[in-house]
Parts: sequence; structure tokens; C-alpha cells
Amino acid sequence: MANKKTLAGVIGSVVAAAALFVSIPADESGRKVEATVQQDGSIAVRHVAGRQYLKAYLDIVKVPTACDGVTKGVRMGMTFTEAQCNAKLEEELIAHAEPIIKCVPKLYGRPNQTIAAVGLAYNIGSAGVCKSSIAKLWNAGQWRAGCDRFPLFVKAGGRVVAGLVKRRERERAICLKGLPA
Repeated sequence: MANKKTLAGVIGSVVAAAALFVSIPADESGRKVEATVQQDGSIAVRHVAGRQYLKAYLDIVKVPTACDGVTKGVRMGMTFTEAQCNAKLEEELIAHAEPIIKCVPKLYGRPNQTIAAVGLAYNIGSAGVCKSSIAKLWNAGQWRAGCDRFPLFVKAGGRVVAGLVKRRERERAICLKGLPA
């Protein structure tokens, strides 16, 4: 039997994967989870507090959404279990991480920049990140300048959203960790 693809394997860091499993639910749903690294390198996610969106709803731009910001294949009226939501979260994180690692190969094994990039991609799409000035700057080795571009991505439906402003500030701060001044 083939090994199951994991987020940690895709991005090259179990620490970054665990951080994404905690930060995405907080950013998308406002809920708190615990992520525990298992002996096999997989990550177990446990709901701690906050609302779980186990039933599809319309997000702020009227897209059917469920779980922690999952939109792919979601239709109004659908319901999910906590286990299904956890599996969908990992599937979506992998689906967003793989193209980013491909378009910015030097991200692999750079946990802080990867956390920020995957978080942004989860919100604006991998193509949005790969076509952005962030990817261009990072591919040119300009890590700090790329991180400084995160605050540009704060609109939904053509308007600035306060929650996105705060989210991009958090992602930028994570992105800058460990970089020379």
C-alpha cells in the first residue's frame, strides 16, 4: 500500500504543517483546535472551542462554504462530520501547498514563509499567490520584500475586509520570522 500524502511531506516541515492545522481554522472559522504530531508524522486535529461549521453556509462573497473555509465541491444543504472536515482541511491545504512549492521551490523546508504562503493561498488561491509579486520576489531571493507584500491582499468582493487586514498582518509577521533585518 502506498504511503498517504501528508501536508508535512508536501511542505517539508511537520512544524509548519501543525501550525497550518491550527491557524487556518482560527482564521477561517474563529475556532480553536489542537494539532498533535503522531509517531508516523501525521497530524491529529482536535476541536477545542468555537463554532464548527458542519453545515454549508454562504461566506461573505456568497460562496457555499463548510468546515474551515472549504468551498471545493460544497453545495448548500450539505452537512459534514468533524472527521470529514478534518480530512477536507488536509486535502485543501495539500491542494494549495503543492502548486506553491512548485512555483517557489525554495519554500520547501522554510517553515515560516511556507505557513504564510499557504495561508494566503488558502484565501486567494494558489494561482493568485504564484502569479503575485510575492512569488516573483521570493524566486529572486528577496524573502523580506515578498513578505512585505502580504498586506496588499485584503479585499473580498472588491472591498477591504477588516478580518483580512488582520489576517495578512499575522501572515506577514510569521513570514518575517527568522529573516535577517
